[in-house]
Amino acid sequence: MSASNADEARSSRGMSDLGFRMMNLTFVVMDFLRPTVNRRVAGFGIKPGMTVVDYGCGPGRYATRFAQLVGDQGRVYAVDIHPLAIQYVKDRAAAQGLANVTPVLATGYDSGLPDALADMTFALDMFHGILDPPALLAELRRITKPDGVLILDDGHQPRAETKRKLAASGLWWIEEESADHLQCRPA
Repeated sequence: MSASNADEARSSRGMSDLGFRMMNLTFVVMDFLRPTVNRRVAGFGIKPGMTVVDYGCGPGRYATRFAQLVGDQGRVYAVDIHPLAIQYVKDRAAAQGLANVTPVLATGYDSGLPDALADMTFALDMFHGILDPPALLAELRRITKPDGVLILDDGHQPRAETKRKLAASGLWWIEEESADHLQCRPA
């Protein structure tokens, strides 16, 4: 594979395999030293039987917790552009005995999921890295039910930048704001 083809392949999945493994290791250490996933998830309002999409799921640290909350009657779609993310989610769900998690390898911003599927869609700690926010926000809107919710956090960008990108899309309005995230509804 030529250098330019390798660069193109790497950009289509967001980061190198080594970068992904290092990110996962960082999460493992963070979750050991200061576990926050359960605290964060408790405030999202996930109910049994819901359909949830974890878009940009990474290694699945939120997706598997979502799956526990939606229960056997619910479903979690763990979406990512990186093949290793999909493998990590499969392994993590299997280790926890969670049959209600469906890993989905996205192509670009296209998840391939049906329209109006999700009661709740999550984009956690990834929005800062999005090169085409209007395309992502349109995909999230497409897969979220008309009465559904988007939970979006800033990642590593200022809140004002997140709000600017949301407003520019015209697809979402902010229903509620916390220090941790924005809760949005389809416009």
